[in-house]
Amino acid sequence: MPILQSIVHHLDKSADDQNATLSAAQSPMAESAAMESLLNHFNATFNGKTKGWGHFNGDGSQSAFSKSLSEYLAGNLDFVAFTQQGAEGFRTLIDEHLPTGGPLLFVHARQGEAEFLTVALLHYREGFTLDEQFNVTTGRQLNLNQMTLAVRIDLTQWQAGQSKQYIAFTRDRGGKKLSEEFQAFLGCTEGVDATSETRTLLKAFSDYVESESMDESRSREKTDAVIDYASDQSKRGESITLEEFSSLVDDERPDAFYDYIRNKDYGLSPEIPPDKRTLQQFRRFTGRASGMSISFDSHLLGDSIEYNETQDRLIIKKVPDKLKAQLLDQRG
Repeated sequence: MPILQSIVHHLDKSADDQNATLSAAQSPMAESAAMESLLNHFNATFNGKTKGWGHFNGDGSQSAFSKSLSEYLAGNLDFVAFTQQGAEGFRTLIDEHLPTGGPLLFVHARQGEAEFLTVALLHYREGFTLDEQFNVTTGRQLNLNQMTLAVRIDLTQWQAGQSKQYIAFTRDRGGKKLSEEFQAFLGCTEGVDATSETRTLLKAFSDYVESESMDESRSREKTDAVIDYASDQSKRGESITLEEFSSLVDDERPDAFYDYIRNKDYGLSPEIPPDKRTLQQFRRFTGRASGMSISFDSHLLGDSIEYNETQDRLIIKKVPDKLKAQLLDQRG
């Protein structure tokens, strides 16, 4: 991932009752393999975080951040000035919501044919190493796993004007107010609820499997294929596309699942940011014994299916329509 420009400013804050001070860098960082390695590590960690997805507000309500970013991309504002202005906005967020500051990283990079801007407040942690005499010593390290405030913007998608989810931003679990004000600072309107969309997509897949009366082995094979695909997209920080997902569900009829969800009106977006936690929860339980075969998606456990461990019973609350019809026919 070639880095076009990068810089680190520092926001110092030692206590809740003190204001953060900005130590602004005056020039971009020089190119280095270490910086490229840090960015790759950061991206891998960022992709696994719980995030919101959205787009910049309309022209009538642009934030100062999005305006200065537009000026930078248009060549009317240099990179250092743009990042210094952005750092002032982060300083306000830190003053109001965080006990400490830290290094503020800005990176403008290219990945393939797309360009991205990454901005993140980093934190330190104490680490251990050995000195030249092999004595244990301590030192500060950047903690890339802690991401209270971080955003990645697909600049290419933004400028193309064909997407509503080119901004990915972290959600701090412990501070709803901070998340809301971070989103307001960016001038970002949420376009897609990744958790809800991922859950709906997997529900649609389960419904399709049932409607097609897939046998156990084929159902398990298709579940593994779509979950592997979605998980790989999550690791790369890329969206699930319904067309690719559909081709994995049925390689002989690659449009069948796509047509199914369109006709059933699930309301899904053509591109869905994968939610890692939802994907991890979606696997199939299977079992066969004494002429009985059972297979169901793991997310149904505790909802439409219950397991009573004491009595060793599996209770199905919502019997599939085809199975229900067969049972009623049997009763006469």
